[in-house]
Amino acid sequence: MDWIESIILGILQGLSEFLPVSSSGHLEIGKVLLGVDTEQSLLFTVVVHGATVLSTILIFWKEILQILKGLFAFQWNFETQYVVKILISMIPVTVVGLFFEEQVNSLFTGNLVLVGAMLLFTALLLGFTFYAKSGTRHVSYTDAFIMGMAQAVAVLPGISRSGSTIATGLLLGNMRHEVSKFSFLMVLAPIIGANILSLKDADFSTAESVSAGVLLAGFVAAFVTGLLACKLMIRIVNKGKLIWFSVYCAIVGTVAILSQVL
Repeated sequence: MDWIESIILGILQGLSEFLPVSSSGHLEIGKVLLGVDTEQSLLFTVVVHGATVLSTILIFWKEILQILKGLFAFQWNFETQYVVKILISMIPVTVVGLFFEEQVNSLFTGNLVLVGAMLLFTALLLGFTFYAKSGTRHVSYTDAFIMGMAQAVAVLPGISRSGSTIATGLLLGNMRHEVSKFSFLMVLAPIIGANILSLKDADFSTAESVSAGVLLAGFVAAFVTGLLACKLMIRIVNKGKLIWFSVYCAIVGTVAILSQVL
């Protein structure tokens, strides 16, 4: 992997992590098109995911600080309840990560037919939000668990995590601005945990060709584009314009499938 490929994949990660188009699906497509070895790109994948986590923290630092202050007040206040909801949302993806890790990893092999099919599923889910009325409910404990189930399904390459969780929250009748914030905050711990496990269990003897400069280029590209995409996504959700991403996912998914079957 050279620095140009690193920047391209970093931009793909930064944009697609927050925009509802599936970062994992676009990274798989990008690796296939650029001819990047999946085994050699493991460390790179961890690095660019870390960049998007950092961009999320930077966007929501005030909210995160407020939540932490309320949590360490050791009272059953709004912030403590919010943290409990986030913990509840993590249950499904934690179960998948603990018991189905090998099965999930086996899907990340550059199978563009699978990626395309899952992008079509994402398009369908986002399309449903076009008909959803603007909700007035706060995210409940049950809503948090259901959104967590959507996040667990989104471990499949091609299903957008932000798209599935935000669409689920909107279809449940929750307020748009609350759904977007909860969706982005609920993923922080799972991504950090998954990256730590990947680093712990990985054999980086195959990653020697990936230099520090290449990793840094990908990190910066993912971080900067992640900041922009996160802010953009919040505005898009609040305006109810997810239908355009439904069209985009449908087009990319169809092209990905046709590229392999024709």
